[in-house]
Formats: sequence, C-alpha cells, structure tokens
Amino acid sequence: MERTPPVAILCGGRGTRLQEHTRTIPKPLVEIGGLPILWHVIRLYAHAGFAEFVLCTGYLGEQIEAFVADHAWPEGVLVTCVDTGVETPTGGRLHAAAGHLDAGPTFCATYADGVADVDLRTLLGFHAAHDGAATMTVVRPQLQFGVTELDGDARVVGFREKPRSDHWINGGFFVFDTPVLERLEPGHVLEREPLEGLAADGELRAFRHDGFWECVDTYKDAVLLNDLWASGTPPWRTWTGP
Repeated sequence: MERTPPVAILCGGRGTRLQEHTRTIPKPLVEIGGLPILWHVIRLYAHAGFAEFVLCTGYLGEQIEAFVADHAWPEGVLVTCVDTGVETPTGGRLHAAAGHLDAGPTFCATYADGVADVDLRTLLGFHAAHDGAATMTVVRPQLQFGVTELDGDARVVGFREKPRSDHWINGGFFVFDTPVLERLEPGHVLEREPLEGLAADGELRAFRHDGFWECVDTYKDAVLLNDLWASGTPPWRTWTGP
C-alpha cells in the first residue's frame, strides 16, 4: 500500500453544546462504546492505511496527550499532539500544525467528533483525479424532526419520520494540497475565509457521501452512537478485531 498523507484532527474546541460531558473532559474524549470518539476517528483512518496523525489540541489538551501516551495504537501508527492554543479557531489550528503537515504534496484533515463509513481511499483518489486544491466530504444529515407533507390547499397528505436533508453540508474528511497551508492565518476559521476563498477561486470540490455519517454535537448524539455501538453492528465500524 502506497504511503498515505498525514491526517490532522481538530481536537481543540470546548464542545459547549455537550456540557454534560465537556466541563471536565475535552469533547474528543467523550466515550462511545467505552473508547473516546477520537479513537474511533483514528481507527477509521488507520483501517484505510493511514499511519501519521497530528492532533491539534487546545482545551484540556493535556488529557488528550495522556490518552495518546497511554493507549496501545496499531503497529505503524504514529500519533502526535500539537498544542495549538485554547482559543484558536479551526483554520488557525491547522496553521499552527503546518510543520507537521507539509512534507508531502497533500494532507488530510477532519474533526474529532464525527464518524462515517466513508471510503477514505476513494476520497483520496477523487482528490487526485481533479485539478482543485481541496476536497471536502459533503453529507446529507438526517433531520432532527419528522416532516409534514402538504398539498397546495394546505391539506396534510402525509408524514415522513426524520428524513435525510435535501441539502449537502460539510461532513469533514478533507483532503488538501499542501500549498493550501499558505492560505491559513492564526485567526482563520477554516469553514470561513479559507474554504470560502478556495470556493471563490474554483479550487474546492465536493466528495458526496451518501452512507452513514453522524457527529457528537449534543448529549443525544452521544446516546445514539453508544446505542449503535451496543447493537454490535455500528455502521462506521469498517474494521474487524477488537
């Protein structure tokens, strides 16, 4: 298997909408099935052959560093923590970790709170096949509420229980050409200036993922993922073994 690019994982936020957990631990350490959501994200990439991980830490980052140091990672997997500051926005975190990401022509990036059954090797191939500088995985999330269907006379004609959105959103799982790092500044929010600038320049492509995707944004999300893990067949578990 050819050498894969490094993977930056954004681990520094406060997780304010998940305060049931994140008052005492950083959001990436919220457990799903007895292991941090961060572990699940790394395991997804490791199963696809990625070996070098750069964790962009911040809020309660020392706890993430302790977890990384104490955990037995698969053979060949190297996990490095980079303290990118407590208040640093997402683009600024990648800027701070640039020295760990610029050795090759590309690098990957994702969030520490989202899991999916996305084919990461196919994502790499998609990026290599187009002439843009960046690829963003887009997903259609399941809506939180059921949908009421109406006709032209305001007559209710049916219901759909929590359907998938008709719109595509940012699902993480990025691939960037290394020169994108030069677009980043310490105060940048990745999802604003850098991605908006890439889109305006015609350099951003969307990799559509129609499979499973979920992020741990609220306590309810954490319960859902724990229930899926307990079922024995969590959709994002693309690997075998313990």
